Amino acid sequence: MCYHIFAFIAGFVLDLLIGDPHFIPHPVRLIGSLISFLDKRLNCDAGYNISKKKLNLIKYKRGMLLAFTVIFATFAISVIIIVAAYSINLYAGVIAEAVMTWQILATKCLRVESMRVYDALRTDGVDAGRRAVSMIVGRDTSVLDAAGVTRAAVETIAENTSDGVIAPMLYTAIGGPVLGFVYKAVNTMDSMLGYKNDKYMYFGRFAARLDDVVNFIPARISAYMMIAAAFIGGRQFDGKNAYRIFKRDRFNHASPNSAQTESVCAGALRVQLAGDAVYFGKLVKKKYIGDGLREIEYDDIKRANRLMYITAFLCELLSVAVMSLVLILL
Repeated sequence: MCYHIFAFIAGFVLDLLIGDPHFIPHPVRLIGSLISFLDKRLNCDAGYNISKKKLNLIKYKRGMLLAFTVIFATFAISVIIIVAAYSINLYAGVIAEAVMTWQILATKCLRVESMRVYDALRTDGVDAGRRAVSMIVGRDTSVLDAAGVTRAAVETIAENTSDGVIAPMLYTAIGGPVLGFVYKAVNTMDSMLGYKNDKYMYFGRFAARLDDVVNFIPARISAYMMIAAAFIGGRQFDGKNAYRIFKRDRFNHASPNSAQTESVCAGALRVQLAGDAVYFGKLVKKKYIGDGLREIEYDDIKRANRLMYITAFLCELLSVAVMSLVLILL
């Protein structure tokens, strides 16, 4: 446990310092490649002369097969790496854990990608901002104005504070990099397959529901930590309003988890998020989150990142404290 704690801290520090350089191969990209490979071979209608209902059931079962295959492969490879490293010596094991923890977290990566939107808007205008934000959101960005681009970036930071930072941090604290990477595999499957369109409505349903399950508790922990961050983050945040909007709007999303941190962020910044969006050329009706006590502005991207960083530090401190307590009790 002592070495796990050290590796856990080292991995967090590495994430803050290095982030996700594109020239370094990332394991999540390998997971994504496996998902794409299985998707192409399992998600097809050819060769079936059966009713639509039976075909949808087959798609659902094939989606389950994909999910279990990806999870097992991720688990097995992670275990092999950890066991192999510790079999060399203790230092190699700690280094392997630290590097894997770094690759599980996405704190700096989230800030870097969202700040590209900020820089594009401030320097080159709305068209550049649309192109930049299209790299981090799944919606149609061509219809967004400057406020819409900013709002999309802030929503991404808020939602991914849970999915990309706090949830993987919690799972890694509990089960080491093995469980951390299993979580990343589930989250990646949802991001790639969890669409409500003809292709993935049934094939991706199991992955989407599994993601809802594994994020249920972390999303709520993330929300309360973000509320705490709003209280201690300074005058630019409104902690009381963050809690008020969270209690009122935390379920204003099709997902049971996504609006948890989005509602906190909207309240902390005193802006309105969410609302209708266009996906694959279709308008999707969505509820608003927050009251819009002021107009959203470019600097809200920077503020959302600051809120995310404070939340990450709070979670890291809490995780280390709990692990240390377990170590003492053992």
